[in-house]
Amino acid sequence: MAGNARTGSPEGTVPAVGGGASLAGEAALLRAAVAALAPVIPLLRELGERFDAAGHELALVGGPVRDAFLGRTSPDLDFTTDATPDETLAAIAGWADTHWEIGREFGTIGLRKGAAMIEITTYRTDVYDRASRKPAVAFGTTLADDLVRRDFTVNAMALRLPSLEFVDLHGGLADLAAHRLRTPATAEESFADDPLRMMRAARFTAQLGFVVDESVREAMSARAGTLAMVSAERIRDEFVKLLLAPAPADGLALLVDTGVADVFLPELAALRLEVDEHHRHKDVYDHSLTVLEQAIALEGTTPASRAGLVASSTVRNAGGSAGGSGSGSPADGADAGGHSGADAGADDAGRDTAYPVVTRPDLVLRLAALLHDIGKPATRRFEPGGGVSFHHHELVGARMVAKRLREMRFDKETVKAVARLVELHLRFHGYGDGQWTDSAVRRYVTDAGPLLERLHLLTRSDCTTRNARKAARLARTYDGLELRIARLAAEEELAAVRPELDGHEIAAILGIKPGPVLGQAYKYLLTVRLDEGPIGKAAAAERLREWWAARQSGLDGDPAAQQGHKSGRTAYPLQVGDN
Repeated sequence: MAGNARTGSPEGTVPAVGGGASLAGEAALLRAAVAALAPVIPLLRELGERFDAAGHELALVGGPVRDAFLGRTSPDLDFTTDATPDETLAAIAGWADTHWEIGREFGTIGLRKGAAMIEITTYRTDVYDRASRKPAVAFGTTLADDLVRRDFTVNAMALRLPSLEFVDLHGGLADLAAHRLRTPATAEESFADDPLRMMRAARFTAQLGFVVDESVREAMSARAGTLAMVSAERIRDEFVKLLLAPAPADGLALLVDTGVADVFLPELAALRLEVDEHHRHKDVYDHSLTVLEQAIALEGTTPASRAGLVASSTVRNAGGSAGGSGSGSPADGADAGGHSGADAGADDAGRDTAYPVVTRPDLVLRLAALLHDIGKPATRRFEPGGGVSFHHHELVGARMVAKRLREMRFDKETVKAVARLVELHLRFHGYGDGQWTDSAVRRYVTDAGPLLERLHLLTRSDCTTRNARKAARLARTYDGLELRIARLAAEEELAAVRPELDGHEIAAILGIKPGPVLGQAYKYLLTVRLDEGPIGKAAAAERLREWWAARQSGLDGDPAAQQGHKSGRTAYPLQVGDN
């Protein structure tokens, strides 16, 4: 199909594509494009006629054309023209509702017409500095010159206006039908112009289900190191778009296989060398991608839907299972993972749990799922007898995640949240068959804080065993834990647990002023509250006086240490992401 141009009609006449069954896919795409563009055809013609009257060319180009063939409506409309920015401003004068000139230096004028957001860019024939990647902006004179500099053939299709002539000089429609990703120019040349295009190739793989042409894969492998000249912020933005796509594992695999990931996330490829002690049939890299896929499948679910229960029965069922093992059988129809599908609890969001439902797509959950075992390479030990251990990999991994995400210029809240989830992702494995006391359950909830629902999904997703009985047992056990949490939350407002005396009351009882000592007293009462549940203000005041007397007598005044010694519990002091 390369080298041809086709004309189409807004009234539904599909342009001819030639004979043969091999072109049936292209014909279907053309029909989808006619339907998708129909609502905006009047606007396209109107704008095209204004440029035509002024003696200029205008074409719809790039993503909006590609999306139309996929049957999707693009929220933004991108146009290209031989008009200069000044000539574009003259053409839209009195027509656009408003306009802006932020991209004028690069030939782009932005405007709004009704609900449509529009960008019009002068034909470009940029020449790139191959050392710095900075372009020397040069305006072109033909549509062909503009299309050949675009990233992929599926983005190098255009619709001339107002004639609605479809222009496909590089076989983009055939590639779209074949779900194939190629470049208009040679892949080496394209990636030399902008190394970030290698990240975009992986993103389109994840977003659209495309497979890269072998020439693209080879060029990515050959030029992977040149991504280092791109700013961390641009790399992060492309990585986020990939991770939030429907199938990020496919794009991530492409980045790892070609070596591109080594430039900005070398820890991911390093996981291929580490054998997971629980899943020796595959390495930790494959395990991490599976965990990511399973976490995505759980986005949008609730504790009730994951346990195969109706929302209204959550607390009632929790009360019946909280006394012993804390485990219950999923309802008939739930799978071995204890849930009934990603959308099972969406309509009941917020009604069966005190914690916000994790909606799709969730960046924090996906980052944590991908990177939860990042600490294993640094903690691997070969044990006598041939075993392999990764002791404290969750703590080491939390620090590594925080460091890597900061280097990628993620915001502080995202860094802190992802690192905390990595730190906590093994905590559930101390639950056994439900032996935790209510005190331990409260502490689990309090340590997770607002990340509790994400921790639920991450922990469930981390089970990738092929042993169906083991998977079902773990799912039932976690069902029991979630239902116990629901019961305690309903009884004690667990999501907002606080000491039963506030700071003013503590200061009044002890006769002290605000400061570090008051903070220690507050922490002590919080520990009492977590370990024993509500005991009433009078009992809390008495316990506070006992603590104060012990402190005044020269005993250990560390409330956490005192209470930890009394209850025999294990402390988890590490807080990552705060530095």
